[in-house]
Amino acid sequence: MAKKITISVPDDLHEKMAEWKSALNFSKVFQTAVANMIRKKEALRHRINEEIDLASIIDRLKREKMEFENNVVENGKKDGLEWSKTAHYRDIQYALSWHPDDKPDKDERLGDYFSQMLTAYSRKLSVTGRQAQKRLNELSRQYLDGWKEGVELFWNEVKDKL
Repeated sequence: MAKKITISVPDDLHEKMAEWKSALNFSKVFQTAVANMIRKKEALRHRINEEIDLASIIDRLKREKMEFENNVVENGKKDGLEWSKTAHYRDIQYALSWHPDDKPDKDERLGDYFSQMLTAYSRKLSVTGRQAQKRLNELSRQYLDGWKEGVELFWNEVKDKL
């Protein structure tokens, strides 16, 4: 049994349809077009689910995500070590007691440094949208944790020699 539906068309298309009403069965045209679109979508879904090994792709992407996140921490650690090499004693002491917050670029002592670092870091990731921005904030937190760890590693190497 056929079901009736209503569709909307712009006024100019409606006028043209009225001209061709006797020559075209618009119901059949619509049915054929929708059936073809659904057939293409289902074929694509089938190829994705059956022909492509989705499980191995997901495993690969999980590994890449973990590597990427580990690199974020490692990059922060490396940058913290590099910063420590040229930082003043009082700045290092400040950084050791510093607790990263949501706005490190506004910090009274480290703000200029983090403003430059996080801007460059954000450009590398080039994210847009609310979810992506939330993810960037999480990655920034990981970077900052790595950065602080790098400062601590540096300090643990030099503190007994001072």
